[in-house]
Amino acid sequence: MPQRRTPVKQLAQTWYLRLERPISSLSLIGGFVFDALTLHRVDRFWDNFWVALHLGIVTVSIVWINLLGDQLAEDGPAPKSNPSPLQFWLVNVLQFFFGGLLSVYLVLYFRSGTFATSWPFLLILALAFVANQFLKRRITRLSFQMALLFLTIYCFAIYLMPMLLHHLGTRIFLLSGVVSVAAIGFILLILAAFSRQGFRGHARWAVFGSLAGILTVVNGLYFLNLIPPLPLSLKDAAVCHSLVVRGPGEYTITREYRRSTGLASVDFLKRFFAFRQTVHMVPGDSLAVYTAVFSPTALNTKIIHEWQYYDPAKGRWVTRARIPLSVVGGSDGGYRTFSIVSALTPGPWRVDVETPQGQVIGRLNFDVIFQRAEPPLRTQNIG
Repeated sequence: MPQRRTPVKQLAQTWYLRLERPISSLSLIGGFVFDALTLHRVDRFWDNFWVALHLGIVTVSIVWINLLGDQLAEDGPAPKSNPSPLQFWLVNVLQFFFGGLLSVYLVLYFRSGTFATSWPFLLILALAFVANQFLKRRITRLSFQMALLFLTIYCFAIYLMPMLLHHLGTRIFLLSGVVSVAAIGFILLILAAFSRQGFRGHARWAVFGSLAGILTVVNGLYFLNLIPPLPLSLKDAAVCHSLVVRGPGEYTITREYRRSTGLASVDFLKRFFAFRQTVHMVPGDSLAVYTAVFSPTALNTKIIHEWQYYDPAKGRWVTRARIPLSVVGGSDGGYRTFSIVSALTPGPWRVDVETPQGQVIGRLNFDVIFQRAEPPLRTQNIG
């Protein structure tokens, strides 16, 4: 008797299962690098369309999986029997596009803020990213699906609402939470109305508990000023010995000579991790801090330059000046502005570039050392 041929779908499924781990690892790294190279502006239509498309695909996949009414969509132990081919591919599509969403958010939120104040929120995104890649059994559970979906919707709403309403602030953030809860509530209503299994008993409480937990944590991080202030980001910054205004957004600055790598990525990492630098100056001179802050088109806002000195006697940072400045949205390289402070004290200093609500867009750390003569300086035209 002639041998029966193995169906193409079954062969593809077997092949994928054998190579699943290396494929997941490569897609994790490759997706993150691709997003880092291709995402340029948070307010660009096609970038946000790409995010919205991902959200649409994961939402349809979740609803489809659960409308199949299989054990795969239930909370509890993983089913012993193999899922149907349709369920198998839906779960893999879901995992792939969740990974794409979380990769985009890691890139965008990584570019906004500074490590010292943003690391808790970035850690949550990174853990969700890794969990999606390697907890394959968990992604078949409704509570895990809805938790990841709610987190991705919330992350999108946090920076989309300020761009749509051309305003930043606590009310806009709270509105983003209301929009996110309404969106996930609508999806749950669809599942409750049409799914043969629905979500009852412990499954329902697992879903509601995970959603309440995410809502509480994200709001807590916001009010502690630990969420990067996306859609704002710091494009450039420098501590200067002098600054002369040549025109709107055009400056001539002088600062200490330091060897430059010429790599934009290295300069970004120095800003993100707020590497400490040494500033040599003559007693009585002043210092200027120049910043270029990106804000989306039509989103004009305020920022604060907060100058702080570490007082060893008190054992804490002491604010010496809080200087409000305006930012006009739309400039690709960021809106340029500056502040100048005199009567500085030798020792550790930092300048936080903040929103009026206290979210840190960037930070400059430097040590002031007094000396009799000016250090070697170089002049640079900005703008």
